[in-house]
Order: sequence, then structure tokens, then C-alpha cells
Amino acid sequence: MEKTVVLVKPDGVQRGLIGAIISRFEKKGLKLCAIKMVALDDAILDKWYAHHLGKPFFKDLKNFMKSSPVVAMVWEGVECIEAVRLIVGITKSRGAEAGTIRGDFGMSQSHNLIHASDSPEAAKKELRFLFKGKEILDYEKSEYLHVYNIEELEK
Repeated sequence: MEKTVVLVKPDGVQRGLIGAIISRFEKKGLKLCAIKMVALDDAILDKWYAHHLGKPFFKDLKNFMKSSPVVAMVWEGVECIEAVRLIVGITKSRGAEAGTIRGDFGMSQSHNLIHASDSPEAAKKELRFLFKGKEILDYEKSEYLHVYNIEELEK
């Protein structure tokens, strides 16, 4: 099973959308393996957004991500990264499709409510930034028998 990292960003926390966001992933049939509220600091953000280092918006991005705690989660499922990104919607919220988190709740490109890992490599890196091994729980989810067919579960 694939794992991915999802953050409810400061605007999602401040707007009281944590439960609505979590509900989208639960309804899809994904398994929540870890969740915690954290205050991101410069050390984590410099590593997290290293690909944006030196860009004109980098300072504002960091300040936004430090403006409030975030809710960090690990979700698991078959092809989970792709499924989560479809649920999240495109970065520019006002252009995101209705039915996605950003399409239903957002209007901004930078204040876009949520982060989701964009690749297996990014998910592994982001997991290490925010979670220790014992914080990510592995448990049987009986619902999986009603979410996936047996061939998908055996992959």
C-alpha cells in the first residue's frame, strides 16, 4: 500500500475546515495512519520548500505556513498519492474543479487550504520531516474488503 502526506494548511485550520477535509479522504476509503497538529518552523520549511528557495514568494510562503499550526496526516491506500491529489484539486483554487477540496472551499493560489505529496519520493521525504516511525500506525482496516477487490489488495 502506498502512503502520502497531507497538510491542512493554516488557512484550512483557521477556517475550521479540518473535519470537512478529513471526511473527504475517509469517504474515499483511504486509511488514516497518523495525524497531529504541529507548528512548522524555519528549519522544516527550508527543507520542505527547498525547491522554492530564492524565489520572490519564498519569504511570504514561509510566513504563511508559520502563521498558524497545521494538521499533518499520513494516508494510505492503493495508488493513494494520485487519488489524494485528485481529491485536493489544482493549486489555483478558484480554477479547481467543483467537488475537489480546493474547488469547493478555496479561492486563492497561495492560500489553497491543503498540501498533498506529489510523488512517492516526496511522500517519503515529507514523512521523515514530520513523523517518527512509531507515530505512523499500521493496522488492519476491515473496510478495505469493501473498498478494493482482492487483486488490488494483494499488489
